[in-house]
Amino acid sequence: MPEKELYRNQISRLVSSQVLHSSESLCKLLQYLAKHALEHPNTPLKEYQLATEVFGRRSDFDPQLDSTIRVQAGRLRLKLAEYYSSEGAHDPVIVELPKGTYILSFHQREQATSKPAFEAAAAPNMDSKVPRSWLIAVAALSVLLLLAVASIGMIRNSRQPVATAHAGNFEPPLPFQMFWKPFISGPDEPWLIFSNAAFVGRPETGMRYFSASRDPQDAIWDHYTGVGEVLAVHSLDEVFGQFHRQLRVKRGSLFSLDDAKNNDLIFLGSPSENLSLAEIPSTKEFVFQRMANGPRKGDLAIVNVHPQAGEATAFLASPSSPMIEDYALIGLVPGLAAERSVLILAGTTTFGTQAAAEYVSRLNSVEDLLTRVTGSKTGSLKSFEAVLHIKMARGVPVEAELVAVRKR
Repeated sequence: MPEKELYRNQISRLVSSQVLHSSESLCKLLQYLAKHALEHPNTPLKEYQLATEVFGRRSDFDPQLDSTIRVQAGRLRLKLAEYYSSEGAHDPVIVELPKGTYILSFHQREQATSKPAFEAAAAPNMDSKVPRSWLIAVAALSVLLLLAVASIGMIRNSRQPVATAHAGNFEPPLPFQMFWKPFISGPDEPWLIFSNAAFVGRPETGMRYFSASRDPQDAIWDHYTGVGEVLAVHSLDEVFGQFHRQLRVKRGSLFSLDDAKNNDLIFLGSPSENLSLAEIPSTKEFVFQRMANGPRKGDLAIVNVHPQAGEATAFLASPSSPMIEDYALIGLVPGLAAERSVLILAGTTTFGTQAAAEYVSRLNSVEDLLTRVTGSKTGSLKSFEAVLHIKMARGVPVEAELVAVRKR
């Protein structure tokens, strides 16, 4: 195999690796550096070129004031070292990014073995004792999973014309820029963590929420989320398309503290469904709790810890069916690391979560929120907590109103 083709194959292997596949920005940088190194060997690269051509920075980018490229290059070096110390330990080609330069180097490993990084698992022996109904259920779930992946792809692809339409000198309205600044100004795309409750049972025989006191951990099903969360992901994806930015989407059951440490995070869904919220800083003035007594005992509510004059002590969705009203929380709180932020969009039901995401995706409502929190439609936004009252019709949020706001 020609040497350059060997190196290109190694870059493809790196991009699809467990270490790098979840970081789109680092993959883009690696692919750009590789192409330059192979097509223009020994030709230096400038930070300005990387900033404008890889990360979409404006023509007035100043590397003396913005350290984005240096930070990203440092992260890429760490990721390469991590890869070659784990799944790439036996790869025939070693790719490095030496300090002080943006030119990749390629080295063929001496006496490289043909041992694969991973061994293929043997196919399970599907004997006749496996119930046919179970096999049908697995097949059905597989089809649903494929449909879900296709739907997400359609949603993301539908954003492309929007980005093209906004090319050139277009900038989102200033209130949008002020509200979303914590999530669009960093070097990496934020993580969008959607609720992913734990269930037990099977779809064909009935399912219920997992109970730690009576159910084994290996009985958990975590394949489902609400309709509101799906539509919320779509709304937020369209917003970020206006900024020419991506969202990294992950379900709550796969979230880890490593994701939280050095990333901006957006959570969809309440702690009852999005259990990841219990592991990070959250809201303090408005918190989710189940009612301990009274006619609504057991129902999920947003509890008002320090109610002000005229405010309810707890906000609950209507008990009627069909539901005619819900409540949702919008909270912006500091992340685990400095300069990182966490946005919480959570309803007491999936419809409230949808309404919260749609609220921060509309210009007029963002202006209203900024005015309530900062006193201006274009004010500089800091941490806050707010409660929305949502009116619904036929399972669709049709109106949302701020009913309580706290600055932090």
